[in-house]
Amino acid sequence: MSEPVGVRRAQAQRTRSGVLEAAAAAFVDQGVQAPVRDIAERAGVGVGTVYRHFPTRADLVTAVYRHQIDTCAALAPRLLEESASPSAALARWVDAFADFLVTKHGLGAALGSGDSGLENLHTLMLDTLVPACASLLDACAAAGEIRPGITAYTFMRAIGNLCITGPDYDQADAKRMVTVLLDGCRAAPDRLDTRP
Repeated sequence: MSEPVGVRRAQAQRTRSGVLEAAAAAFVDQGVQAPVRDIAERAGVGVGTVYRHFPTRADLVTAVYRHQIDTCAALAPRLLEESASPSAALARWVDAFADFLVTKHGLGAALGSGDSGLENLHTLMLDTLVPACASLLDACAAAGEIRPGITAYTFMRAIGNLCITGPDYDQADAKRMVTVLLDGCRAAPDRLDTRP
């Protein structure tokens, strides 16, 4: 006797979630080019199961990062509500965005790879994160806390470039440089104070 459809769907969802968790961990350790066999092994499934749920690497990469992108975007309005000022909200969001970028080894390279399958990830980031960042920048500009004319896309690209870590430039270095960037955007006279 076969299992009921609901049971099979629940099992498929658990398997898919397990593959996504394993892929996220593998991407942190090895970058987005982590071998599928390593991901399958971490998830306790066969390679075929990974491909059944995610036919291409681009599908897998996009699925792993979609939740994290949505979470980062949802943070913006919450921080605007909770923070003492728009600039405090922006600083906290930028910190979360930088954390997202520096802990996702290979994400920047994947986005710049020219892989047509990853265009949807780039589009997802633009469609989701740019408006979130723009809402914070607009609130800061309206409050006179940052210089006017800073666009979310350019600002986020600058942060992204500063978050490319390497052998002589680690996460702490990236965070310090992002702080310098943010200080440089401030409208207040103390904006040149770059102490971390």
